[in-house]
Amino acid sequence: MFDSLSDKLDNALHVLKGHGQITEVNVAETLKEVRRALVDADVNFKIAKNFTNTVKEKALGQDVLKSLKPNQLMVKIVKDELTELMGGDSEGIDLSGKPSVILMSGLQGSGKTTFSGKLANFLKNKKTKKPLLVACDVYRPAAIDQLHVVGEQIGVEVFSNKEEKNPVKIAEAAIEHAKANGHNVVIIDTAGRLAVDEKMMNEISDIHQAIKPQETLFVVDSMTGQDAVNTAKAFNDRLDFDGVILTKLDGDTRGGAAISIKSVVDKPIKFIGTGEKMDAIDVFHPSRMADRILGMGDVVSLVERAQEQYDEEEARKIQKKIAKNKFGFDDFLKQIQQVKKMGSMKDLMGMIPGAGKMMKNMDIDDDAFKHIEAIIHSMTPLERENPKIINASRKRRIGKGSGTSVQEVNQLLKQFTQMSKMMKMMQGGGGKKMMQMMKNMR
Repeated sequence: MFDSLSDKLDNALHVLKGHGQITEVNVAETLKEVRRALVDADVNFKIAKNFTNTVKEKALGQDVLKSLKPNQLMVKIVKDELTELMGGDSEGIDLSGKPSVILMSGLQGSGKTTFSGKLANFLKNKKTKKPLLVACDVYRPAAIDQLHVVGEQIGVEVFSNKEEKNPVKIAEAAIEHAKANGHNVVIIDTAGRLAVDEKMMNEISDIHQAIKPQETLFVVDSMTGQDAVNTAKAFNDRLDFDGVILTKLDGDTRGGAAISIKSVVDKPIKFIGTGEKMDAIDVFHPSRMADRILGMGDVVSLVERAQEQYDEEEARKIQKKIAKNKFGFDDFLKQIQQVKKMGSMKDLMGMIPGAGKMMKNMDIDDDAFKHIEAIIHSMTPLERENPKIINASRKRRIGKGSGTSVQEVNQLLKQFTQMSKMMKMMQGGGGKKMMQMMKNMR
């Protein structure tokens, strides 16, 4: 996410991070490079210029050059202004309606239908809501079918009527259906076009006027850069939507849309899509995104994801097993599943300060646990419960069954043993023993 922009900003701020004397001259030169980096990321030149002018004014106003830590203060000003440019504070969605109606709009191919499903899944799991998805694309039967597939995948009902060609009537009927069947959120997926046109704008305006949604969200493909911003403006001029959804931020995006869309349409980015899976959705936090763009990581989001997957009852069971030396591969497999639910490995690594830069050129496979899971699944229940019984012949069988080598099986067994020992030490308050063990490993 924003790898190219992060690298260029890091290079631009290199002098200001303590690698040389800071003067008014090299501050100006640095900000020139910052502006160039933003323009390269497809941020509008005027916005980029205003941004660097504001940073310079604040830097000189706060007397950065004479401060005790000028490099840190300067980077903080850049971070604060970047946060402000992207919206300042995060904004949620209005769920006060009975039911709450959310109207999705956007061009064809922006990921609107998929994100409708992601949002339904998000509200169902995190907000304990009962959403209803509504198929209002009367032009593409495939879009209706796609929404039904998405709904089935996440366990959310989809309302559609292929016989009805008036999307306003479909939307109104869906809301009545929601009221009658206990759905407290209605997410309406509308038709997209390959470009902004009058027919499209009239149609979505008619739907908007008829149902009066609590939220109208504009879904935009972040990979289209400045074009995304221009399209958002055209929609906003007509619809006056409430917020923006940025999809495909996990792709090869330069980041221009995320950085400049708020200043152009004066509407907040509310959610971002970070992958293809139905749980690859995040609330947009400008401050956290600024941290990530500047290579500072996003520990808060990482902790939040971990907490979402944390099961207290399961944790207590694991603690008891560790205390009794009964922590087995079935337990280990459950831990792997929890980590996988947190998101892609590359995205998680990007949240750790400094890790994203270190692993930039490494190919981090989302199926990094695949061979480990295959090895564990090739074990018998008894072997998973008591790994100590796994001898040479068992290793050969496990390796053959999992499509791995005996060496890989040995490596997993060794790592599992070491991890079990460390977990036991941590649980038993054996901090000193663990420190001594780590010293001996040097």
